[in-house]
Amino acid sequence: MRCARIATNKKQEAIVRRWLAAVVVILAAGAQGASAEDASFYGLLRGRDLTPFGYLRLDMRPGFAEPGRPGRWTIETDLAYQNTWATSPEVEKYLNKLPGRRELGPAEFQAIRDLPGENYLVDLELAQVDITVNYQFTERWGGYLIASGASFGGGFLDSTIEGFHELISNPTFGRPATSRNDYNVLFDLKSDQYAAYEAPGKGGFLDPVLGVRYTRGFDDNRWKLSVETAVKVPISDRAAALSTGHTDVGMQMSLRRFSGHHAWYLNLAAVYYAGIENFVPEPAQVLPTMVVGYEYILTPRTNIILQGYVSRSVYEREQTDLNELLGTKYQISGGIHHRRGPHLFTFALTENIQNINNTPDVGLQMGYSFNPGWN
Repeated sequence: MRCARIATNKKQEAIVRRWLAAVVVILAAGAQGASAEDASFYGLLRGRDLTPFGYLRLDMRPGFAEPGRPGRWTIETDLAYQNTWATSPEVEKYLNKLPGRRELGPAEFQAIRDLPGENYLVDLELAQVDITVNYQFTERWGGYLIASGASFGGGFLDSTIEGFHELISNPTFGRPATSRNDYNVLFDLKSDQYAAYEAPGKGGFLDPVLGVRYTRGFDDNRWKLSVETAVKVPISDRAAALSTGHTDVGMQMSLRRFSGHHAWYLNLAAVYYAGIENFVPEPAQVLPTMVVGYEYILTPRTNIILQGYVSRSVYEREQTDLNELLGTKYQISGGIHHRRGPHLFTFALTENIQNINNTPDVGLQMGYSFNPGWN
């Protein structure tokens, strides 16, 4: 256990060094930034929770920093792509002892099941696409519809991530024992068992989300407050891991502060997650989420955004006693907003921190938004 803790600390130190370097470079580049009068704020990244431990649930996502004009439509397209390699401590030890690479099959999965205690292995890549249509009814009231799709399989990022880990002298976490770009999922928890390996790529439409948002400005619009509610409608295929089969509802409060080149954001949300019965059962519960962020104007067309995401795990003691699966999820993201007329392009990198084995190793987010109100 001490070796696992040391390995985790080394990875966290590497993450901190990398993000601090990125922040220094970005702020240095923006030292000669544009006048805030020439630019706009666009708000937090609107990608959903990237972890495979709960991607089917409703996840409240921040709206734009400024609501659109009454009677105007806004269209957003967001693509999130993540690589997850997560193991319990015993599985990591087992994989580190295996010589060379191999495709995991029945023999290896049985060996993992025979390990002491509860164990799990998640090796996959997941792509999610969200298309959001916003409509501003009045100056303060707006609504939105989110249509989403997902595709999951072995992916293509394994070699890149392993090469980066080697470059910064990170532990291997058992990755070199398995074939690259494979799909392997095994849960051997006290609540249930589930296994899938060498599965072909799958995907389809996720449950749609309907929401309504109220926004009000204060103190000459330097402060803005939004309150919203949303519902996830269960119409997609449960058997294909595209729906929980239950209706989720959520509420969110967003507070924004603007000052010159700077904007600060705080989002607090609570979602009633109705749970899931297939695969590994998850109980119905209320899941709180917090997102904090900072946006800075670099040029009239380009802003940077840094944000952190904190949310409770979907698992409880009835499902598992493994602390990594029970632990709170922490993710940090950094990205760029770049606008050309009514077109906004966003690129961001998301990485897990703290509880290494309950969120993805690396997540990429790309977004495109069209707003006829932007000049």
